[in-house]
Amino acid sequence: MSKRDFYEVLGVPKNAPEDELKKAYRKLAMKFHPDRNQGDAAKGAEEKFKEIKEAYEILSDPQKRAAYDQYGHAGVDPNMRGGMGGGEGFGGFAEAFGDIFGDMFGGAGGARGGRGGRQVYRGNDLSYAMEVTLEEAAHGKDAQIRIPSWDECDTCHGSGAKPGTQPKTCGTCQGSGVVQMRQGFFAVQQACPHCRGTGKIIPEPCTSCHGQGKIKQQKTLEVKIPAGIDDGMRIRSTGNGEPGSNGGPPGDLYIEIRVKKHEIFERDGDDLHCEVPVSFVTAALGGEIEVPTLAGKAAIDIPEGTQAGKQFRLRGKGIKGVRSSYPGDLYCHIIVETPVKLTEYQRKLLKDFDDSLKKGGGKHSPSTETWTDKIKNLFS
Repeated sequence: MSKRDFYEVLGVPKNAPEDELKKAYRKLAMKFHPDRNQGDAAKGAEEKFKEIKEAYEILSDPQKRAAYDQYGHAGVDPNMRGGMGGGEGFGGFAEAFGDIFGDMFGGAGGARGGRGGRQVYRGNDLSYAMEVTLEEAAHGKDAQIRIPSWDECDTCHGSGAKPGTQPKTCGTCQGSGVVQMRQGFFAVQQACPHCRGTGKIIPEPCTSCHGQGKIKQQKTLEVKIPAGIDDGMRIRSTGNGEPGSNGGPPGDLYIEIRVKKHEIFERDGDDLHCEVPVSFVTAALGGEIEVPTLAGKAAIDIPEGTQAGKQFRLRGKGIKGVRSSYPGDLYCHIIVETPVKLTEYQRKLLKDFDDSLKKGGGKHSPSTETWTDKIKNLFS
Protein backbone atom coordinates (compact mmCIF):
# COMPACT_ATOMS: atom_id res chain seq x y z
CA MET A 1 0.00 0.00 0.00
CA SER A 2 1.46 3.36 -1.03
CA LYS A 3 1.98 6.02 1.60
CA ARG A 4 -0.12 9.15 1.62
CA ASP A 5 1.48 12.54 1.15
CA PHE A 6 2.75 13.74 4.54
CA TYR A 7 1.30 17.23 4.07
CA GLU A 8 -2.05 15.65 3.24
CA VAL A 9 -1.83 13.49 6.37
CA LEU A 10 -1.44 16.57 8.59
CA GLY A 11 -3.85 18.66 6.52
CA VAL A 12 -1.45 21.54 5.96
CA PRO A 13 -0.10 23.25 2.81
CA LYS A 14 3.45 22.56 1.60
CA ASN A 15 4.63 26.02 2.70
CA ALA A 16 3.23 25.62 6.22
CA PRO A 17 5.55 27.05 8.93
CA GLU A 18 6.77 24.97 11.85
CA ASP A 19 4.20 26.30 14.31
CA GLU A 20 1.35 25.39 11.96
CA LEU A 21 2.77 21.85 11.59
CA LYS A 22 2.98 21.47 15.35
CA LYS A 23 -0.55 22.78 15.85
CA ALA A 24 -1.97 20.36 13.27
CA TYR A 25 -0.04 17.45 14.76
CA ARG A 26 -1.23 18.16 18.28
CA LYS A 27 -4.84 18.29 17.18
CA LEU A 28 -4.68 15.03 15.21
CA ALA A 29 -2.55 13.22 17.79
CA MET A 30 -5.06 14.03 20.52
CA LYS A 31 -7.89 12.79 18.31
CA PHE A 32 -6.36 9.45 17.22
CA HIS A 33 -4.19 8.56 20.21
CA PRO A 34 -4.75 4.87 21.18
CA ASP A 35 -5.53 5.78 24.79
CA ARG A 36 -8.48 7.84 23.61
CA ASN A 37 -9.86 5.25 21.19
CA GLN A 38 -11.10 1.93 22.54
CA GLY A 39 -13.06 -0.99 21.17
CA ASP A 40 -13.54 -1.52 17.44
CA ALA A 41 -12.03 1.85 16.56
CA ALA A 42 -8.79 1.21 18.45
CA LYS A 43 -6.89 -0.55 15.63
CA GLY A 44 -7.80 2.03 12.99
CA ALA A 45 -6.93 4.88 15.34
CA GLU A 46 -3.54 3.34 16.14
CA GLU A 47 -2.64 3.05 12.45
CA LYS A 48 -3.79 6.60 11.89
CA PHE A 49 -1.74 7.82 14.87
CA LYS A 50 1.41 6.13 13.55
CA GLU A 51 0.86 7.72 10.15
CA ILE A 52 0.39 11.17 11.72
CA LYS A 53 3.46 10.76 13.90
CA GLU A 54 5.63 9.64 10.98
CA ALA A 55 4.51 12.62 8.91
CA TYR A 56 5.26 15.06 11.71
CA GLU A 57 8.70 13.60 12.50
CA ILE A 58 9.74 14.00 8.86
CA LEU A 59 8.27 17.47 8.30
CA SER A 60 9.44 18.88 11.65
CA ASP A 61 13.07 18.07 10.80
CA PRO A 62 14.36 20.75 8.37
CA GLN A 63 16.82 18.38 6.62
CA LYS A 64 14.33 15.53 6.26
CA ARG A 65 11.64 17.94 5.12
CA ALA A 66 13.92 19.36 2.44
CA ALA A 67 14.73 15.85 1.20
CA TYR A 68 11.05 14.89 1.21
CA ASP A 69 10.05 18.05 -0.67
CA GLN A 70 12.63 17.26 -3.36
CA TYR A 71 12.38 13.48 -3.70
CA GLY A 72 9.14 12.51 -1.96
CA HIS A 73 9.04 9.33 0.15
CA ALA A 74 12.14 8.05 -1.61
CA GLY A 75 14.15 10.92 -0.18
CA VAL A 76 13.64 9.84 3.43
CA ASP A 77 15.09 6.46 4.34
CA PRO A 78 12.91 4.73 6.95
CA ASN A 79 15.95 2.98 8.38
CA MET A 80 17.41 6.31 9.43
CA ARG A 81 14.39 7.17 11.53
CA GLY A 82 14.92 4.36 14.01
CA GLY A 83 11.44 2.86 13.54
CA MET A 84 8.09 4.54 13.81
CA GLY A 85 5.98 1.99 15.59
CA GLY A 86 6.00 -0.05 18.76
CA GLY A 87 6.98 1.41 22.09
CA GLU A 88 8.69 4.45 20.51
CA GLY A 89 5.48 5.76 19.08
CA PHE A 90 5.00 8.46 21.69
CA GLY A 91 8.35 10.30 21.48
CA GLY A 92 7.27 12.88 18.93
CA PHE A 93 4.02 13.38 20.80
CA ALA A 94 5.88 14.33 23.97
CA GLU A 95 8.19 16.65 22.05
CA ALA A 96 5.31 18.48 20.40
CA PHE A 97 3.51 18.98 23.71
CA GLY A 98 6.61 19.43 25.87
CA ASP A 99 6.89 23.18 25.46
CA ILE A 100 3.32 23.72 26.65
CA PHE A 101 3.68 21.67 29.81
CA GLY A 102 7.24 22.84 30.36
CA ASP A 103 5.87 26.35 30.81
CA MET A 104 3.02 25.10 32.98
CA PHE A 105 5.16 23.04 35.35
CA GLY A 106 8.57 24.59 34.84
CA GLY A 107 8.15 27.62 37.12
CA ALA A 108 9.05 31.01 35.64
CA GLY A 109 7.53 32.02 32.35
CA GLY A 110 10.97 32.83 30.95
CA ALA A 111 12.12 29.22 30.98
CA ARG A 112 13.55 27.77 27.80
CA GLY A 113 15.46 24.61 27.19
CA GLY A 114 16.66 22.34 24.47
CA ARG A 115 15.86 18.66 24.33
CA GLY A 116 17.48 17.08 27.35
CA GLY A 117 19.29 20.32 28.21
CA ARG A 118 19.18 22.57 31.24
CA GLN A 119 16.35 25.01 31.67
CA VAL A 120 17.45 28.45 30.53
CA TYR A 121 15.74 31.45 32.13
CA ARG A 122 15.57 35.00 30.86
CA GLY A 123 16.34 37.63 33.47
CA ASN A 124 13.64 39.82 34.98
CA ASP A 125 12.95 43.28 33.60
CA LEU A 126 13.74 46.35 35.69
CA SER A 127 11.84 49.61 35.94
CA TYR A 128 13.27 53.08 36.60
CA ALA A 129 11.20 56.26 37.08
CA MET A 130 12.81 59.43 35.72
CA GLU A 131 11.50 62.95 36.28
CA VAL A 132 12.05 65.54 33.55
CA THR A 133 10.90 69.11 33.09
CA LEU A 134 8.48 70.10 30.36
CA GLU A 135 11.30 71.84 28.50
CA GLU A 136 13.44 68.68 28.65
CA ALA A 137 10.53 66.58 27.44
CA ALA A 138 9.93 68.97 24.55
CA HIS A 139 13.55 69.35 23.40
CA GLY A 140 15.03 66.02 24.55
CA LYS A 141 18.14 65.53 26.64
CA ASP A 142 21.02 63.20 27.41
CA ALA A 143 20.89 61.91 30.97
CA GLN A 144 22.86 59.61 33.23
CA ILE A 145 21.20 57.25 35.67
CA ARG A 146 22.50 54.81 38.25
CA ILE A 147 21.16 51.29 37.90
CA PRO A 148 22.06 47.93 39.47
CA SER A 149 24.44 45.63 37.61
CA TRP A 150 25.65 42.12 38.31
CA ASP A 151 29.35 41.38 37.87
CA GLU A 152 31.14 38.07 38.18
CA CYS A 153 32.22 37.33 41.73
CA ASP A 154 36.00 37.78 42.08
CA THR A 155 36.17 35.28 44.93
CA CYS A 156 34.65 32.24 43.21
CA HIS A 157 35.06 33.48 39.61
CA GLY A 158 31.40 32.89 38.88
CA SER A 159 31.16 29.28 40.06
CA GLY A 160 29.21 30.14 43.22
CA ALA A 161 31.29 27.63 45.20
CA LYS A 162 33.63 28.39 48.07
CA PRO A 163 37.30 28.63 46.92
CA GLY A 164 38.86 25.18 47.00
CA THR A 165 35.53 23.44 46.33
CA GLN A 166 33.57 22.71 43.17
CA PRO A 167 29.87 22.50 42.37
CA LYS A 168 28.60 18.93 42.08
CA THR A 169 26.36 17.43 39.46
CA CYS A 170 22.78 17.17 40.66
CA GLY A 171 21.95 13.54 41.43
CA THR A 172 18.24 14.01 40.79
CA CYS A 173 18.44 15.21 37.19
CA GLN A 174 21.99 13.98 36.45
CA GLY A 175 23.04 17.50 35.50
CA SER A 176 20.35 18.08 32.87
CA GLY A 177 18.42 20.57 35.00
CA VAL A 178 15.09 18.94 34.13
CA VAL A 179 13.12 15.94 35.26
CA GLN A 180 10.50 14.10 33.26
CA MET A 181 7.03 13.27 34.45
CA ARG A 182 4.51 11.00 32.77
CA GLN A 183 0.83 11.72 33.10
CA GLY A 184 -1.13 9.18 31.11
CA PHE A 185 0.14 9.47 27.58
CA PHE A 186 1.79 12.85 28.25
CA ALA A 187 5.54 13.11 28.78
CA VAL A 188 6.17 16.36 30.63
CA GLN A 189 9.48 18.03 31.42
CA GLN A 190 9.87 20.42 34.33
CA ALA A 191 12.72 22.14 36.13
CA CYS A 192 14.48 19.91 38.63
CA PRO A 193 13.15 20.81 42.10
CA HIS A 194 16.45 19.88 43.72
CA CYS A 195 18.84 22.11 41.75
CA ARG A 196 16.17 24.50 40.42
CA GLY A 197 17.13 23.85 36.83
CA THR A 198 20.85 24.59 37.15
CA GLY A 199 21.97 20.95 36.96
CA LYS A 200 24.45 21.60 39.78
CA ILE A 201 24.47 21.51 43.57
CA ILE A 202 26.79 23.77 45.56
CA PRO A 203 27.63 22.04 48.89
CA GLU A 204 29.70 24.98 50.17
CA PRO A 205 28.52 28.30 48.73
CA CYS A 206 30.88 31.21 48.27
CA THR A 207 30.63 33.60 51.23
CA SER A 208 31.01 36.68 49.04
CA CYS A 209 28.16 36.01 46.60
CA HIS A 210 26.26 33.39 48.65
CA GLY A 211 26.38 30.90 45.81
CA GLN A 212 25.02 33.22 43.13
CA GLY A 213 28.30 33.61 41.24
CA LYS A 214 27.53 37.32 40.77
CA ILE A 215 27.88 40.44 42.89
CA LYS A 216 25.28 43.19 42.71
CA GLN A 217 26.80 46.62 42.13
CA GLN A 218 25.86 49.99 40.62
CA LYS A 219 26.73 51.34 37.21
CA THR A 220 26.10 54.56 35.30
CA LEU A 221 23.97 54.29 32.17
CA GLU A 222 23.75 56.94 29.46
CA VAL A 223 20.12 57.53 28.44
CA LYS A 224 18.92 59.61 25.50
CA ILE A 225 15.51 61.18 26.11
CA PRO A 226 13.89 61.77 22.70
CA ALA A 227 12.37 65.17 21.95
CA GLY A 228 8.59 65.25 22.34
CA ILE A 229 8.31 62.46 24.88
CA ASP A 230 5.19 62.62 27.04
CA ASP A 231 4.33 61.73 30.61
CA GLY A 232 3.90 57.98 31.13
CA MET A 233 5.93 56.92 28.09
CA ARG A 234 8.64 54.30 28.54
CA ILE A 235 12.12 53.98 27.06
CA ARG A 236 13.44 50.45 26.66
CA SER A 237 17.12 49.71 27.25
CA THR A 238 17.75 46.20 25.98
CA GLY A 239 19.84 43.86 28.10
CA ASN A 240 20.16 46.15 31.14
CA GLY A 241 17.76 44.19 33.34
CA GLU A 242 18.58 41.36 35.71
CA PRO A 243 20.88 38.61 34.41
CA GLY A 244 19.45 35.35 33.12
CA SER A 245 20.01 31.92 34.65
CA ASN A 246 21.96 29.04 33.11
CA GLY A 247 23.21 31.21 30.27
CA GLY A 248 19.84 32.80 29.59
CA PRO A 249 19.63 36.34 28.19
CA PRO A 250 19.32 39.30 30.57
CA GLY A 251 16.09 41.19 30.98
CA ASP A 252 15.47 44.74 29.83
CA LEU A 253 15.38 48.08 31.63
CA TYR A 254 12.27 50.22 31.18
CA ILE A 255 12.67 53.92 31.98
CA GLU A 256 9.29 55.46 32.81
CA ILE A 257 9.06 59.19 32.14
CA ARG A 258 7.38 61.49 34.64
CA VAL A 259 7.01 65.11 33.46
CA LYS A 260 7.05 67.66 36.29
CA LYS A 261 4.18 70.13 36.60
CA HIS A 262 5.04 73.40 34.88
CA GLU A 263 4.43 76.81 36.43
CA ILE A 264 2.96 78.28 33.25
CA PHE A 265 2.10 75.63 30.68
CA GLU A 266 -0.21 72.66 30.76
CA ARG A 267 0.30 69.98 28.11
CA ASP A 268 -2.53 68.33 26.21
CA GLY A 269 -1.04 65.92 23.68
CA ASP A 270 1.11 68.06 21.40
CA ASP A 271 -0.70 71.27 22.36
CA LEU A 272 0.13 73.65 25.19
CA HIS A 273 -2.25 75.82 27.22
CA CYS A 274 -1.47 78.81 29.39
CA GLU A 275 -3.38 81.57 31.17
CA VAL A 276 -2.40 85.14 30.28
CA PRO A 277 -3.48 87.91 32.68
CA VAL A 278 -4.22 91.29 31.05
CA SER A 279 -5.19 94.55 32.67
CA PHE A 280 -8.72 95.90 32.66
CA VAL A 281 -7.60 98.80 30.47
CA THR A 282 -5.82 96.57 27.89
CA ALA A 283 -8.86 94.30 27.64
CA ALA A 284 -11.11 97.32 27.07
CA LEU A 285 -8.91 99.32 24.71
CA GLY A 286 -6.92 96.54 23.08
CA GLY A 287 -3.19 96.41 22.50
CA GLU A 288 -0.20 94.17 22.01
CA ILE A 289 0.96 91.86 24.79
CA GLU A 290 3.85 89.43 25.16
CA VAL A 291 3.17 85.78 25.92
CA PRO A 292 5.68 83.05 26.83
CA THR A 293 6.45 80.04 24.64
CA LEU A 294 8.92 77.19 25.06
CA ALA A 295 11.08 78.84 22.40
CA GLY A 296 10.98 82.33 23.92
CA LYS A 297 8.55 85.25 23.84
CA ALA A 298 5.84 85.91 21.27
CA ALA A 299 3.47 88.85 20.75
CA ILE A 300 -0.29 88.73 20.22
CA ASP A 301 -2.70 91.56 19.45
CA ILE A 302 -5.57 91.94 21.90
CA PRO A 303 -8.59 93.42 20.12
CA GLU A 304 -10.69 96.13 21.74
CA GLY A 305 -13.33 94.79 24.13
CA THR A 306 -11.68 91.42 24.79
CA GLN A 307 -13.62 89.47 27.41
CA ALA A 308 -12.26 87.16 30.09
CA GLY A 309 -11.86 83.59 28.84
CA LYS A 310 -11.10 84.64 25.26
CA GLN A 311 -8.72 82.14 23.65
CA PHE A 312 -5.90 82.96 21.25
CA ARG A 313 -4.14 80.28 19.21
CA LEU A 314 -0.48 80.41 18.20
CA ARG A 315 0.11 77.79 15.52
CA GLY A 316 3.22 75.65 15.77
CA LYS A 317 4.18 76.92 19.21
CA GLY A 318 3.32 73.67 20.98
CA ILE A 319 5.38 70.47 21.15
CA LYS A 320 6.37 68.17 18.33
CA GLY A 321 5.53 64.72 19.69
CA VAL A 322 7.72 61.66 19.31
CA ARG A 323 5.48 60.26 16.57
CA SER A 324 4.29 63.59 15.15
CA SER A 325 5.40 65.14 11.90
CA TYR A 326 4.70 68.73 12.99
CA PRO A 327 4.37 70.56 16.33
CA GLY A 328 1.14 71.32 18.10
CA ASP A 329 -0.25 74.75 18.98
CA LEU A 330 -0.16 77.07 21.97
CA TYR A 331 -3.52 78.24 23.33
CA CYS A 332 -3.49 81.43 25.41
CA HIS A 333 -6.51 81.90 27.67
CA ILE A 334 -7.13 85.54 28.63
CA ILE A 335 -7.73 86.42 32.27
CA VAL A 336 -8.87 90.00 32.85
CA GLU A 337 -7.24 91.15 36.05
CA THR A 338 -9.35 93.21 38.44
CA PRO A 339 -7.37 96.07 40.03
CA VAL A 340 -6.93 95.89 43.82
CA LYS A 341 -5.84 98.26 46.64
CA LEU A 342 -7.20 101.34 44.88
CA THR A 343 -6.59 104.88 46.13
CA GLU A 344 -9.49 107.24 46.74
CA TYR A 345 -8.69 109.05 43.52
CA GLN A 346 -8.73 105.80 41.55
CA ARG A 347 -12.00 104.73 43.17
CA LYS A 348 -13.58 108.05 42.20
CA LEU A 349 -12.39 107.65 38.62
CA LEU A 350 -13.88 104.18 38.42
CA LYS A 351 -17.22 105.34 39.86
CA ASP A 352 -17.38 108.17 37.36
CA PHE A 353 -16.49 105.70 34.61
CA ASP A 354 -19.21 103.31 35.78
CA ASP A 355 -21.79 106.10 35.77
CA SER A 356 -20.84 106.98 32.21
CA LEU A 357 -21.29 103.34 31.19
CA LYS A 358 -24.75 103.21 32.72
CA LYS A 359 -25.77 106.35 30.91
CA GLY A 360 -24.66 104.78 27.64
CA GLY A 361 -27.07 101.88 28.08
CA GLY A 362 -26.55 98.29 27.07
CA LYS A 363 -24.25 99.04 24.16
CA HIS A 364 -21.27 99.15 26.51
CA SER A 365 -22.14 95.92 28.34
CA PRO A 366 -23.92 93.54 25.94
CA SER A 367 -23.41 90.51 28.17
CA THR A 368 -24.92 92.28 31.18
CA GLU A 369 -27.96 93.33 29.18
CA THR A 370 -28.49 89.79 27.93
CA TRP A 371 -28.13 88.42 31.45
CA THR A 372 -30.66 90.92 32.81
CA ASP A 373 -33.17 89.92 30.15
CA LYS A 374 -32.75 86.26 31.05
CA ILE A 375 -33.41 87.00 34.73
CA LYS A 376 -36.54 88.93 33.88
CA ASN A 377 -37.83 86.08 31.70
CA LEU A 378 -37.10 83.58 34.43
CA PHE A 379 -39.27 85.30 37.04
CA SER A 380 -41.94 86.72 34.75
